[in-house]
Amino acid sequence: MKIIKIRNGILLALIATVMSSCYYDEVIKVEENIDVGEVTFSADIIPIFTESCAVSGCHNGNVSPNLLPANAYNSLINGNYVNVNDPKNSELYLWVSGQKTLPMPPSGSDATINANILAWIEQGALNN
Repeated sequence: MKIIKIRNGILLALIATVMSSCYYDEVIKVEENIDVGEVTFSADIIPIFTESCAVSGCHNGNVSPNLLPANAYNSLINGNYVNVNDPKNSELYLWVSGQKTLPMPPSGSDATINANILAWIEQGALNN
């Protein structure tokens, strides 16, 4: 009985530690003065998806949008995740900047990623 109480106490402490280290509620918006220059889908956006999004259990075909390199562009455009007329309200930008329920990627929002994605959308969201 004493071992069960100790085990439960350790488990509870571990859960509390993990939960307190999460920062899903953190919103990092793009700073207006971050100039990322010309952004291309293949050189700038796909590497973000490959490193942070199109991983096992996430946007690799299991969860929409499919962000694998061969499918990402069509999945974003056809799924209405990108709005070139209102880039800051694009579904994609809202997720990466943490303005949706959880920021994407789950590791937390990143100002440079946000700036690149917003710039790509503002530049017409081209498949370049």
